[in-house]
Amino acid sequence: MATPEADAASGDAVEQYKQAYKLLNEGEPETVAALQWLRSSAPQHFAPAQFLLGYAFEHGRGVPVDYAQAAENYRAAALQGNAAAENNLGGLYQYGRGVPRDVSMALQWYRASAQHGNRAGQYNLASFYYLGYGTVRDVDQATQWFRASAEQGFAAAQANLAMLYFKGIGVRTDYTEAARWSRLAADQGLPHAAANYAYLCEHGQGVPRDYVAAYLWYALAAAAGDEASARRLKSVAHHLNHEQLKQAQAQVVAGANRSKAPGSVAANGDPSLTETP
Repeated sequence: MATPEADAASGDAVEQYKQAYKLLNEGEPETVAALQWLRSSAPQHFAPAQFLLGYAFEHGRGVPVDYAQAAENYRAAALQGNAAAENNLGGLYQYGRGVPRDVSMALQWYRASAQHGNRAGQYNLASFYYLGYGTVRDVDQATQWFRASAEQGFAAAQANLAMLYFKGIGVRTDYTEAARWSRLAADQGLPHAAANYAYLCEHGQGVPRDYVAAYLWYALAAAAGDEASARRLKSVAHHLNHEQLKQAQAQVVAGANRSKAPGSVAANGDPSLTETP
């Protein structure tokens, strides 16, 4: 019986892709070998390999950064309906990397990605609608797509959906929902979501007032560089007695350790988020 390695060596595009994916997950020393498999699989019109090769060129994984090559490979995969490639091609058009900057094309590819269920594409499409970027501002559409992305666990979308509930934009003001979505995003390591959840705990909006919890989340946000949270820590500390402060500080240490665990997400504030392999 042939092995997967033998099938890959004999030209099987799927097995070549699987070998590449496995090698990429093993770390940088295996990147060159992984790329060799991708360069064999992608020309066989296998969309996942085309996407992964595009990602390698976009981010310089084993090759020099080459946005034109990234765009070429993303496009080949996107034209086959690969949702991750559609999203990342949209990002290249948004910033004019490897292709002429074209906001309308970015919107087109984000929409395709979103409709195919990609959570980063849904987030990016929602952001365009919310900002009126490349299209008429449409808060209802923004809310719909932020929710779709948030329900798939995308931290940045969860934080934005929380903001909509807190401010009553596109939805009825609902502090309970604001707290729920802020907490989900904060649990994934998003600093501004941690700060927002801390604020809700401090003021008892959507959750019972809890200064210990507020201290914890402000401290985690401050540790990630949020200066406003660092200032709020001092104010919240005045509401804690010695034992409560000791408890809160112990929770901060435990929370910081959890945020370093595998699987935690650190999203940035870039309005366009890339889908990763």
